[in-house]
Amino acid sequence: MRDASPASPASPHRCRFVAAGAAVVTVAAGLGVRTVADGDLAKYAGDALYTVLICALVALCAPRARPAVVAGTGLAVSWAVELLQLTGAPAELSRHSAVARLVLGSTFNAPDLLWYAVGAVAVWALLTAATSRPSGPGPRTSASR
Repeated sequence: MRDASPASPASPHRCRFVAAGAAVVTVAAGLGVRTVADGDLAKYAGDALYTVLICALVALCAPRARPAVVAGTGLAVSWAVELLQLTGAPAELSRHSAVARLVLGSTFNAPDLLWYAVGAVAVWALLTAATSRPSGPGPRTSASR
């Protein structure tokens, strides 16, 4: 009976491909939510998806990063952008650019901080589950020969 070798980690190219796909799907989900819902549901789903998108971009740039690092970085960036809104700088930039309005927002809203955390926890849970699954067939046993 031979020892099963440990599963090899996914290649950085595959991780980048998956992260890029996740970013596209996340943008589509955000636009979809805004199309079919409004009010608090759309706003807070958008907040969570904003962090999911940032996490996908982090994974795209750092494909070997651990799930906690990807989620933590996404959360930190999301919170930093929200807290930056307290300065008024994003509001000023948003008056001149639709892109700045989409990326930076304009007005601080404390509940957004919670929903960013929801998005980060969802990414962490998904990545943790995905990276803990064995890839490929399991070890060979005497019964399978």
